[in-house]
Amino acid sequence: MSLPPCQLYLITPPTIDDPDAFAARLERALDAGPVAALQIRLKPADDATITAAVQRLAPLAQARGVAVILNDRPDLAAMLGCDGVHVGQSDASVASARRIMGKSAMIGATCHDSRHLAMEAAEAGADYVAFGAFFPTRTKQTEHRPDPEILTIWQEVMEIPSVAIGGITVENAAGLVAAGADFLAVSAGVWSHPDGEAAAVRAFAALMAPSR
Repeated sequence: MSLPPCQLYLITPPTIDDPDAFAARLERALDAGPVAALQIRLKPADDATITAAVQRLAPLAQARGVAVILNDRPDLAAMLGCDGVHVGQSDASVASARRIMGKSAMIGATCHDSRHLAMEAAEAGADYVAFGAFFPTRTKQTEHRPDPEILTIWQEVMEIPSVAIGGITVENAAGLVAAGADFLAVSAGVWSHPDGEAAAVRAFAALMAPSR
């Protein structure tokens, strides 16, 4: 089975008040269509809260072949058996995350609107680079607003995949897919979709399906 040129990279909401209730929502989302990765991103949250969320959610994703990426914390990601970690510019470096998590872990890096930062991350051994925020988002404060052309240029000159992030919804995603994003990182665009998370995942799957 050939993979679509762009895949869905799901991010949890920043807070999960009821892990069991959210687990049911996550299962509905993952069963509705292809999801390449799940990033567990809880802010602010203490170690116990993050640990409980990973222990509840990671098995659901991994049982379906979905990679589990923890935000910011390579130490916890390694301890809890996550498949990888995503680091920001103010978090652990790509190199230190690699040392902590080992050669087989998936390491991603936030690069805002900068090809220079992305190339530095690639040289340090990142498995993917994330550009954004492409659209306004309520999930986190953002200062950078890259042009989708950065995705096109990156795809033309680099082999490491790019992730588009920031305010992405079913309604505004088509331009990012066309520009060459390898993954769309989506949070509220799925969890706050008016028809529910399963409908959102199905809509993204249709949007990213390979043209015949």
